[in-house]
Amino acid sequence: MSADANTVTVPAAAHGGGHAHPTDKLFVKTAIILAVVTAIEVAWSYLPWDDWGDGKALYLFEVGGLLAMMAFKFFVVASVFMHLKFDSKLLTRAFYAGLFLALAVYLGVLATFEFFTGGGSTLPN
Repeated sequence: MSADANTVTVPAAAHGGGHAHPTDKLFVKTAIILAVVTAIEVAWSYLPWDDWGDGKALYLFEVGGLLAMMAFKFFVVASVFMHLKFDSKLLTRAFYAGLFLALAVYLGVLATFEFFTGGGSTLPN
């Protein structure tokens, strides 16, 4: 195999400028962590919450736990698979700023429907 004038071969060690490259080991670890958290989410959703009592606090604990696990998985996926972990901090902050702005708008719309339409609360008494 011969190299022509337009082909430049650079050893991987010499490439080192810029950022670290993720390894297959990192992706496998990430997949295992995501699978474990997903299994916990599924188990969490099948827990007998109704047998443990009624009330808003228990309901919020159930839903809050699922939302916390969901947020954790989102940040892991965004950091590793979207390579935000390896990008400039400015780009990472811009991504998360947009995410939090979208979340604030979404929550504002939900609050509008909950508090200003007279639909009443959907939470248990």
